[in-house]
Amino acid sequence: MTSLASRAPRPTLALVGATGAVGAVTQQVLAMRADIWGEIRAAAAPEDAGTVLTVCGREVVVQELTPEFFDGVDIALVDVPAPVAAHWAPIAAQRGVVVIDNSSALRGDPEIPLVVPEVNPLQVRNRPKGIIANPGATTLTMIDALGVLHAGWELTELVVASYQAASGAGRVGMARLYDELEVVAGHRELGHQPGDVRRLIEHELGAESPFPAPLALNVVPWIGTAAEDGWTSEELKIRNETRKVLGLPELRVSATCVRVPVITTHSVAVHATFARRIDVAEARQALVEAPAVVVLDDPESREFPTPSDTVGSDPRFAGRLRQALDFPNTLDFFICGDNLRKGAALNMVQVAELVAKDLAVVS
Repeated sequence: MTSLASRAPRPTLALVGATGAVGAVTQQVLAMRADIWGEIRAAAAPEDAGTVLTVCGREVVVQELTPEFFDGVDIALVDVPAPVAAHWAPIAAQRGVVVIDNSSALRGDPEIPLVVPEVNPLQVRNRPKGIIANPGATTLTMIDALGVLHAGWELTELVVASYQAASGAGRVGMARLYDELEVVAGHRELGHQPGDVRRLIEHELGAESPFPAPLALNVVPWIGTAAEDGWTSEELKIRNETRKVLGLPELRVSATCVRVPVITTHSVAVHATFARRIDVAEARQALVEAPAVVVLDDPESREFPTPSDTVGSDPRFAGRLRQALDFPNTLDFFICGDNLRKGAALNMVQVAELVAKDLAVVS
C-alpha cells in the first residue's frame, strides 16, 4: 500500500498562532514526525507578520490572518486566545478547512468532538462543523492513564488536584515567573512575614500580572475565571472535558486547580474510583502497557515523576500508585505531562495526522 507521505498532492497545513509558545513547540513536534505535508503556511498577530520560520525544513513566512489565508488549506492547527479562535475557526471551516482548535472556546459544543488519539481516535470523523477541539492540557495530562484504567475497571468517580505550570498562561506567564524569580533571588528573609513576597514583587514589577497572586515562592489556588458556586472555569473544564473524551456524561468529577512555580509541565494528583476493586499491581501493569504512559514508581528508591524530569517529553509519567486505604475500589496516583507538548502541540499534530489519513481515504 502506498503511504500517505508518498501520495500527491499532499495536504496543505496551516499553523495559526505560529509564533506563540505552543506554536514554537508545534514546529518542533512536526520536525520529529513523518513529514506528510505539502505546503505549510503560518499566521500570527499583525506584529509578527513577515517573521520567517523553519517548519519541516521549509522556510515559512508568517502572514497576517485573513479569510483568504485559508484558501487551499486542508488542515489548520489553531492556537490563539479563545475569543480569536471563536471568530476564526468557523471562518476557516466555512472555507473547507478541517480546524483543530487548542482554545477553550469550542470544547463544550456537542457538535465539536474532543479528540485524544490514544483514547477516542474514531471521533476525528465526527466533525459536522469541520472543527475538532483539543482538550485542555490538564485533561490531556491524565486522560490516557484514565482511559486505560477505565477500560479495565470502569471509572465511576474522579477527584483531582492539579499543579499547573506558568506556561499554561502562555509566554506572558513564563516571562512573569522568570521576572519574579529574579526579584526574590538572594532574599533569604522572604517568606517569614505575611505579604512580604507580594510587596517586594509588586514594588519591583508592578501589580499587573497574568496570575492573581505572586507565583515565586508561592502556589496560587485559582486558575481561570470565576464560575458558579466558587468554582473556576478551569476546574469545570476538567470535569466537562474528561466526561466528553471518555464518553461518560454522568461521571462524578471534582477538581481543584493550583498554579505552581514551574515553567513547563503540569502535574495532577488523581483519586480515581472504579466499579470494581482495583489491584495496584494489575493497574501498574496496565499503565506500563499503555503506549503513551511511562511508569516511574519505585517507592524504595524514591522513584516518582516530577515536572523537571518530564519537561520536553512526549509521554505522560505516572507514579505513586497506591490503593486508597479506606476505599478498596480507589487508586491514587501522581502524573506529570509537558503541557506544551502532549498538552497542546503533540495532540494537535497527532489529530491532524489522523484527519490527513481520513481525507486521503475519502478522496
